[in-house]
Amino acid sequence: MCVPHTLVSRPSEARAGTHLSHLSFQRMGPGSRASRSARTRRVTAAASSLFLALALTTVTAHADDIADFYRDKTVTIMVSAGAGGGYDTLARTLARFLTRHLPGNPIIVVRNMAGGGGLAAANALFSSAETDGTSIGLLQSQTPFDPLLGAREARFDATKFNWLGTPSAETGLFVLWNAVPVETLAQAKERDITVGAAGANSTPAFHARLLNDVFGLKLKIKTGYPALTDAFYGLERSELEGYTSVIYSALQATKSDWLPQKKIKALLQYGPEKRAELAGVPSAREAAKNDEDRILLDAAFAPLALGRPLAMPPGVPADRLAAMRKAIMETFADQGFISESARLSLGPTEPRSGEALQEVVAATYAAPPGVLGRLRRLHSAPR
Repeated sequence: MCVPHTLVSRPSEARAGTHLSHLSFQRMGPGSRASRSARTRRVTAAASSLFLALALTTVTAHADDIADFYRDKTVTIMVSAGAGGGYDTLARTLARFLTRHLPGNPIIVVRNMAGGGGLAAANALFSSAETDGTSIGLLQSQTPFDPLLGAREARFDATKFNWLGTPSAETGLFVLWNAVPVETLAQAKERDITVGAAGANSTPAFHARLLNDVFGLKLKIKTGYPALTDAFYGLERSELEGYTSVIYSALQATKSDWLPQKKIKALLQYGPEKRAELAGVPSAREAAKNDEDRILLDAAFAPLALGRPLAMPPGVPADRLAAMRKAIMETFADQGFISESARLSLGPTEPRSGEALQEVVAATYAAPPGVLGRLRRLHSAPR
């Protein structure tokens, strides 16, 4: 019986309130300032309530639309590497957790597309992948910049990819073996130093030429060291004095005692940010002598800022892109994903958003022509 009573009483209360307000207005005068202020407050409050209700309805409808789209769909992660490697393992780990955070909880599958140093997957993602929000690419960190460096096989515009994020940016180190009588970058300029590389056009060789150009070093490149572990053996056997491309996360995974025990000494660190663990190691950007050199270093080390980047093709609807970016970042913060990444030695989890990656790519491509000319010249060994 209480419910009918309540339903009946509310209109009565409303009428009483209206009557009292009317009397009050008459006493104050219909044109008085207080009367106008009261009416304005009531109109403003009503408009605010209506706006809030519409906004909540829009957000709910938007979320429902995303969930309805992805429900019963299959999302494909295209990996730019073969099965069994670090990229493949990361993709499969990501797939397990991403479905929990993406509205509609779609099925997520991994497809390997190795070839061309990562170009095959990037080309396919750009030109033939579905643009409805069901295709993701896990690309090599260097691949987005291959068109900038003149790679003829690159048939994509990296600035038009919809970047989603990366589980971790990387930090690189230029290191010397402990027996080398050099302690600082300034001292390193005074003598020839032999550093290892896979080949004349490999990343360590490029970094050696870059450091020579920017800092006036005299690094001599010795080829025949295809992997970081080979270079480490070369240092231990005194075949090499240094190495320009030690990735800090890889060092922690393989030779975590080398820096604390001073088996190697780091002369420079480079990457998107200085690491707190390397507080005593100067950054290449800080050591550069002018703005042009700093822009060159930013462009050269941009792949480290991308880490292991995820992207969607151009043309994905904005709401689905936003939903995927949010789901990706939530996955990176998922404690289950973090624990599994640590168990599988996938590297540190220091994620960067899709918007941050988009800025890195755009800034690199927008570098001054003179800087890009130096970058291209240093990237390839002189003939």
